[in-house]
Amino acid sequence: MEPNTHTIDAKGKKLGRLASEVAHLLMDKNVPEFEKYKKIGNKVVVTNASKINISEKRGDEIRYSRASMYPGNLVQETINDVRTKHGIKEVVRRAVKGMLPNNKLRPDMLKRLEVKD
Repeated sequence: MEPNTHTIDAKGKKLGRLASEVAHLLMDKNVPEFEKYKKIGNKVVVTNASKINISEKRGDEIRYSRASMYPGNLVQETINDVRTKHGIKEVVRRAVKGMLPNNKLRPDMLKRLEVKD
């Protein structure tokens, strides 16, 4: 089976709906020979990421957390914080990462994701 390149236009789409669609394609679930422990290698290109539909309320509500496991070192960022620091590409990448299974194929799946403004 040859890997394909899928192009998705993000203009006017909601972040979660877009992320689940991209994750579905990266996991190769659209292929008849799908098996969750194998990879085919489909590549996904997301265009017009800057025109994605994120409301101001959701931008302040959704938080990303990370900690270094030392007491009092929990860092939480909202989507708006990530958008200003790293850009919309990182917001889309983190949303897709949350939709992918947490196994050893996930880093390779994320390498096959390309986000363009």
